[in-house]
Amino acid sequence: MLTGGIVPTDGIVLTDGQIEVLGRLPYSSNFSFLCRISSKDISHSEDSYNSSVIAVYKPQDGERPLWDYPPGLYKREVASYRLSDLLNWEIVPTTVVRSDGQFGVGSIQLFVEADFSLTYFDFVEDIELHDQLVKIAVFDLLINNSDRKAGHILIDKNRHLWAIDNGLTFHCEPKLRTVIWDFQEVEIPADLLKSIKALLDTPDRIVNTFSDLLSPQEIDCLFERARRLVGNPYLPVLEESKRPFPWPLI
Repeated sequence: MLTGGIVPTDGIVLTDGQIEVLGRLPYSSNFSFLCRISSKDISHSEDSYNSSVIAVYKPQDGERPLWDYPPGLYKREVASYRLSDLLNWEIVPTTVVRSDGQFGVGSIQLFVEADFSLTYFDFVEDIELHDQLVKIAVFDLLINNSDRKAGHILIDKNRHLWAIDNGLTFHCEPKLRTVIWDFQEVEIPADLLKSIKALLDTPDRIVNTFSDLLSPQEIDCLFERARRLVGNPYLPVLEESKRPFPWPLI
């Protein structure tokens, strides 16, 4: 196990704990670091103990400049988590902003213990995972994900799927690029639509949730994508002319 001690609330530890960089993660175009986040739980006056979690730290200063996204991709990582949390979909691992990391401000995301040899192309062969994959596909439409690679979906020991690497998201221009095209024209399940409609019914909550991470225009575009899904509740059809795949695929 990579977690240690007793973790009262992962989010609290990630937000307030001490960050210890363990090393840089390989195969990442931007700097990403494996960290241990430690805090002291003093709920028992006589039995204080240390709690820790393993996390991934992505500092803004380690981002490669992009022509179509402004600096601060870490904010989009956090925004993706917050949307997953608002919808109660449990797609993105807990992700928070930290300004006191070794390399400056960035995102801290709870590390998912997984078999990293498995990717979307393995999961899609398992019909029992299809509902979760459809949910991720719908989520990627909402966040306008332009980089859903096969390796960006992880499966934990409970067979729960998690979507990571959500930095290229929330652009106002249509930019969906994903490997999840096996569910074209599938109708969006009623429970997912219900969650999206509930979100649209609380516009002030959405603005308050994302105002520190996204521009007003990007928040308006999120509303528009949600309304579009409610009005046409089907996953889209692949169109080769629109560059629908990320590169590399994995």
